[in-house]
Amino acid sequence: MAKGKDVRVRVILECTSCVRNGVNKESRGISRYITQKNRHNTPSRLELRKFCPYCYKHTIHGEIKK
Repeated sequence: MAKGKDVRVRVILECTSCVRNGVNKESRGISRYITQKNRHNTPSRLELRKFCPYCYKHTIHGEIKK
């Protein structure tokens, strides 16, 4: 049977520039991606450079709590 603590966990990545600037009137929301990470290899918060359709450019997306 599976244990309670899985090694691979699902994380949500959110655009940091949209959150920092606030959602302006032209944009429709905040860009979010769902991915997985290995808890043993990356214990700290995950940050990836992904495309934000609301900023129309590649920005840093950081891990948020569920």
